[in-house]
Amino acid sequence: MFESAEIGHEVSKKTYREQEPALRQALLEAQYRLLEQAHFPVVILVNGVDGAGKGETVNLLNEWMDPRHIRTEGFGPASPEETERPTLWRFWRALPPKGRIGILFGSWYTEPILSRVLGRAKRAAFQHELERIRHFERMLVAEGTLVIKLWFHLSHPAQKKRLESLEKDPHTRWRVTPEDWKRYRHYEEFVSVCEGALRETSTGEAPWHVVDGSEPRYRSLFVGRLILDALTRRLNGPPPAVSPPPPPPTPPIDGRDVLNTLDYSLRLPRVRYEKRLEREQARLNQLTRDPRMRNRSLAIVFEGMDAAGKGSTIRRITQALDARFYRVIPVAAPTDEERAQPYLWRFWRHLPRRGHAVIFDRSWYGRVLVERVEGFCSEADWMRGYPEINDFEEQLAEAGVIVAKFWLAITPEEQLRRFREREETPHKQFKITPDDWRNREKWPAYERAVSDMVARTSTDIARWEVIAAEDKLHGRIDVLERLNRLVGRALDAG
Repeated sequence: MFESAEIGHEVSKKTYREQEPALRQALLEAQYRLLEQAHFPVVILVNGVDGAGKGETVNLLNEWMDPRHIRTEGFGPASPEETERPTLWRFWRALPPKGRIGILFGSWYTEPILSRVLGRAKRAAFQHELERIRHFERMLVAEGTLVIKLWFHLSHPAQKKRLESLEKDPHTRWRVTPEDWKRYRHYEEFVSVCEGALRETSTGEAPWHVVDGSEPRYRSLFVGRLILDALTRRLNGPPPAVSPPPPPPTPPIDGRDVLNTLDYSLRLPRVRYEKRLEREQARLNQLTRDPRMRNRSLAIVFEGMDAAGKGSTIRRITQALDARFYRVIPVAAPTDEERAQPYLWRFWRHLPRRGHAVIFDRSWYGRVLVERVEGFCSEADWMRGYPEINDFEEQLAEAGVIVAKFWLAITPEEQLRRFREREETPHKQFKITPDDWRNREKWPAYERAVSDMVARTSTDIARWEVIAAEDKLHGRIDVLERLNRLVGRALDAG
């Protein structure tokens, strides 16, 4: 894969001087078209062999284009804050919005490759990381991102020559570190691992481009033209096609599902409710103060039909928690800032650090619920949402997050009663809107969407707890008891 990059490509000074001004102008014009249209973002990954000109190229791109609309991020070892979240969290936060360019100097490939080269990761773990990266990049492309992946290459002799040259010059000596020479000594292992990684992650949606880094003029013109061509094609044409998702699930022929088969007759007298509430809140408080929670975090997801009691149930949970260590995130329609990013972005940024909890009042499941039913996204988009969500929650679990998911279920008759009660109670009238009445007309469509959601996203890692909340008192206690069991089992499992 790297043979062509070791030939020794060159561009003369004369040719460079002739072509560089026009290339710069064309890149700048394409960047402004991107900014004006704001239909998609561009992510440029800069990876490769030490000494192959990665840093110089990043600086050159910022010089050739308008740096005010470029977000350049360099990634080294993960910070303590970053190690407390999923591995991809620091890259999620660095994604540019639509209309902007993001240059990631070092990317989600760096740590998996280095871990494999240095023997910290076995082959199975390495392959797992590559598979996750493929899924992530596929999601970015499906969300509209133009992903340009650049691999800067040098032969082993060329790398040595380059590092020695940099080290001899007092102005560039600082750029060569003991870590660079350490990786140089592992060149053969490094290249072998990288070649395999590039082959397995060079896809139709996000292919790799190998850059000969031995000659600066050639390298600069090659990268500039490559970015210009990719950007121009995308500005003038449709986004790349991604492989279609599987067809929508077929509904059961007998009409039975996880909602209409619940026992909605369950009731809890208030006297018993008060006693059990005190006991379960005390238990939750003890669990969240357990020393073992210092290495874990908690993400609680609440979904349910309108007026199902999500807010009142959340209040009973927060009454048991230390206010310094939790946040409640109410989720409404996305803002302009959020619409300029992948749909998971507004949830990525709220992930809790270790020892903390976050409660989502509605969540990322909007993609396969309201967006599906209301037609806010295509069938292909909500169908790919199932595996994307499962992968996201798997990453949460691997990072030590305890994921608890609750669907609060009520009957249409009980919802109608609660709607009318809200309309008649002055301090509750803000809770009822025309959208609530309109959504009620689509009850069968939502019921099918919920059944599909539970079937496709209830996993061993993050299982759905479907709660019969016809009686609010019973529903609250059922949630607390199940939450306590889940957290307790997670802590005991280590």
